[in-house]
Amino acid sequence: MKRVDWFFVLAAGLVLVADQASKFAVRAYLAPGASIPGEGLVRLTHVMNRGASFGLFANQTIPLIITGAIGVVALLLYYRYLPTQSLFLKGGLGLELGGAAGNLIDRISLGYVTDFIDLAVWPVFNVAASAITVGVALLLYYFLFHSREKGKAPVPDKP
Repeated sequence: MKRVDWFFVLAAGLVLVADQASKFAVRAYLAPGASIPGEGLVRLTHVMNRGASFGLFANQTIPLIITGAIGVVALLLYYRYLPTQSLFLKGGLGLELGGAAGNLIDRISLGYVTDFIDLAVWPVFNVAASAITVGVALLLYYFLFHSREKGKAPVPDKP
């Protein structure tokens, strides 16, 4: 692999490990519904999310697994055919891949996603959701600013 390719793999791998380790710890040490501390703006709250983001599409496990798997494959294919070596683009895709894979592992193995980051004014989320959000922000930054320097946004080469 090229040097920048390791950046993609490292981003995805670190997100996946951090996501799965943090969810394991929450499931092992915090009862579902419990919070540490009991009150406050920032807490750890164990939530078993049987839906997608914000709890949408609750109890639709199979369609969410299929959608997650399609997302992982799409990210891998898009990455495979990128004509650019941009760290913003590959880093963003790596964060998204690690996050999507982390939540997909939960859905397949548990039937739900473990969420635990509770900001009181926002629905509870996890490391995977954070990585996906940061990955989208990096991609937006790249497409809005960096790709213009090259003359156009990257379009995957034909296989």
